Amino acid sequence: MPMYPSLACALAEALVDVLWFVEGCSDEQMDPDDAVKILEGVAHLLTQLSNDQRSEFIDLLGGMAAEETNPARREFLEGFPANMGLVEDAS
Repeated sequence: MPMYPSLACALAEALVDVLWFVEGCSDEQMDPDDAVKILEGVAHLLTQLSNDQRSEFIDLLGGMAAEETNPARREFLEGFPANMGLVEDAS
């Protein structure tokens, strides 16, 4: 039986894992300019999603956050939609 119920779930998990890694890298592990380029590139791509795709992705992130046991990663997941420009930041 597959670990993920859909390709979208698997890709969302993979994307979050990569961005979580990039976000947590020290300057010695990754050039900060390269990290910013990666994060901005992904944010741009995500803003190109249709409204339905964006809603599906945000729902997937919400489910991932609800299941996350690491508080720091849960906070990253909860802030992901606003930080990546998928929703207006309510703060």
